[in-house]
Amino acid sequence: MTEINVNRLYYEDLWNRHTIRKEWQPAAIAAAKTILSGRLLYEKLCQNINPKMPWYVPGILHMMESHCNFKRHLHNGDSLQHRTIQVPAGRPLKGEPPYTWLDSAADALTLHHFQLYQSWRLDQILYRFECFNGLGYRSRHIYSPYLWSGTTFYTKGKYIEDNKFDPELVSDQVGAAVLFQYVTDKTLHLV
Repeated sequence: MTEINVNRLYYEDLWNRHTIRKEWQPAAIAAAKTILSGRLLYEKLCQNINPKMPWYVPGILHMMESHCNFKRHLHNGDSLQHRTIQVPAGRPLKGEPPYTWLDSAADALTLHHFQLYQSWRLDQILYRFECFNGLGYRSRHIYSPYLWSGTTFYTKGKYIEDNKFDPELVSDQVGAAVLFQYVTDKTLHLV
């Protein structure tokens, strides 16, 4: 598969200009510590799917989709006791419930072609995070809270559920870009 053709300058510019709001820092640190606690399982998943994929990619997605609950699908946070109900519904296609987290997570990542990507530059990771959640915020001319919640780029507007947008709703979840910064910043000494 050909690498994703993303606007490298777009994501790098946002990354270089974003500022994490001070009031969000405690929540970001707590979420990063939770992600770090699952590192061994995320590394195992990467070895099974794509050894070039950084372990924190599925870790951050796991936080975004289910607060790192290993009893929930990586796809969308539904229970592993059955196939997914929310979008994408009916996953995994193979096997029978209940699913292990590793099997379901492998299905979620391969559904988004993560097994095929050879490059994991900053811009590509941010783009893949945004695609995992959906690009619907772009048509509304707001930065995706999935990425930028907790930064100066995001103030309000959120999908309540698939295809149902509330322009006044404010995300209370730390964005993936913030988590990416906190999980990978060695100066924070979170490990």
